[in-house]
Amino acid sequence: MDIVFHTHHAPLSDSMRRRAEQAVRKVARRVARPVDAVVRFEQDGPTRNVEIVLHLASGKTYVARSEARYFGTALSDAIRRVERQVDHTKRSHRTPPPRSTKARTGRPARARA
Repeated sequence: MDIVFHTHHAPLSDSMRRRAEQAVRKVARRVARPVDAVVRFEQDGPTRNVEIVLHLASGKTYVARSEARYFGTALSDAIRRVERQVDHTKRSHRTPPPRSTKARTGRPARARA
């Protein structure tokens, strides 16, 4: 999987780049066939923005954007948002809809007196 880093008016340390790469790879292990990821670091005055875009071979795209005072906080929040999207997608496809008693037996359940 390729990870592309974009920095817009933002000095990015090697440790922050490694941290972002490790976090994106960790999330990518939880999805089927990740193709690439784009991580954008932007600085606008005192505000730091991090945007993560994760592309899958199926055509699905996960996008998360976070804004904070520091890049570390913004990165953590953006990763958490992508993880939530991945978890929601996995849970919704695996969990079958609940079945009622009536649907299972063909007749309504008896009421207790």
